[in-house]
Amino acid sequence: MARVLGDYERHLTSERNLAPLTVTAYSKDIAALLDHAHRLGFTEVAELDLRTLRSWLAKQQTMGRSRTTLARRATAARVFTAWLARTGRVPSDVGSSLGSPKPHQTLPSVLRVDEARELIATATALADDGSPVGLRDVAMLELLYATGMRVGELCGLDIDDLDRDRNVVRVFGKGRKERTVPFGQPAAQALDTWLVRGRAPLARAGSGPALFLGARGGRIDQRAVRTLVHQRIADVPGAPDLGPHGLRHTAATHLLEGGADLRSVQELLGHASLATTQRYTHVTTDRLRSAYRQAHPRA
Repeated sequence: MARVLGDYERHLTSERNLAPLTVTAYSKDIAALLDHAHRLGFTEVAELDLRTLRSWLAKQQTMGRSRTTLARRATAARVFTAWLARTGRVPSDVGSSLGSPKPHQTLPSVLRVDEARELIATATALADDGSPVGLRDVAMLELLYATGMRVGELCGLDIDDLDRDRNVVRVFGKGRKERTVPFGQPAAQALDTWLVRGRAPLARAGSGPALFLGARGGRIDQRAVRTLVHQRIADVPGAPDLGPHGLRHTAATHLLEGGADLRSVQELLGHASLATTQRYTHVTTDRLRSAYRQAHPRA
């Protein structure tokens, strides 16, 4: 079982090109499943059956795991058993009929348009001293809000991924899937200022082609970006505490409220399923309902 788990990890990394954190999450789930099977007396993956998968999920439920966690682990089990069958390690896919609880649909917190504007204005004011870090921070915030890209995608950008003639950026998403995302003039101006006046003072011999650099000259990491976003949003009175993913939610919500269609937003965000994008319609509908209650005399 340990050997099969190692082969599966290599498959996720080299063949599916999943991000390291995703590989770790899947691997932990499958390791827990195989440990459960081992405790039941199984020694080979070929002995896995639907009853074992269900008992594993039932045990997770008794331990108080959330519906979202159970749904994710059921998905991990189905993906694993499908891989086992596809690679000939088991005669059939025993997980194909494994059900999973539907996770609760929670509405993501987002910034209002005026709060997003205040966020950028505050960061710009702090960058008035012309410091490289301040210019970088403004450029990153502008790009996160303009494109709705993930924090990992932002950190992975190289200078050549920018096309300033067309104001688009090439983004490599989950599974290294490539997409092209446009951005507006404010983000373009912030990027130009960063590249002309900010990046060179931070660049070192090992900086490489990274678009955004940390204080020591290396490619900026996700933790630094998360810290920045939390700090700058804390400067906006009344704004909810959000991280980079909150800016992604905000960008999607503002696009839909501005009239963008779901398919376009799906493409911009790099969602594999339209159902993932549709959750943002709940946010806009909720705001519409609130406005109706406030304004209509018969509400």
